[in-house]
Amino acid sequence: MDLVPIDVSPAPGVLLLSGIPGSGKTTVSAALAARFARSAHVEVDGLQSLIVSGCHWPSPDGDPEADRQIFLRARNACLLADSFTAAGFLPVLDDVVVRRSHLDFYRAQLRTDRFHPVFLAPGPEKAWERNNARDKRLTTDWSFLDEAMRAELSADGVWIDNANLTVDETVDAILKATGLADTP
Repeated sequence: MDLVPIDVSPAPGVLLLSGIPGSGKTTVSAALAARFARSAHVEVDGLQSLIVSGCHWPSPDGDPEADRQIFLRARNACLLADSFTAAGFLPVLDDVVVRRSHLDFYRAQLRTDRFHPVFLAPGPEKAWERNNARDKRLTTDWSFLDEAMRAELSADGVWIDNANLTVDETVDAILKATGLADTP
């Protein structure tokens, strides 16, 4: 069966939603993607979980293999994002990006020149509180990443303090700050 290509306009770029664990990335990414007629939510942790054997999740201990896999999953997220963008879908990537080298890797790998990095920054206390109230509860307190993220990336992208915002208010703030328009 031959597939007939459908002529569509490329999506308005790629949105990367980042923040420390518990900042609301996954919930907000799904809600943001739902605001568009054509979109995809790429949960980068989900790409990591595709590794059945040999998976090394990030740890505070500085595991070189875990660091290598962070870039592997980011590369695969970029490949998916480029594919979705070319097909007219706005990809919303959801990943913990704390270091300049990680953000620069996304920029270098993506084919679009319309890259929208957005950082959710509710603060470490609020993120830890949210972590403890959710089903996907982490046992490691990653709040120390907040300081590193702010030190390395504070001049990049859009920063949103969502500590006292609802999910919908956070999505509205992202849309306003990036200039992306939601389309039902």
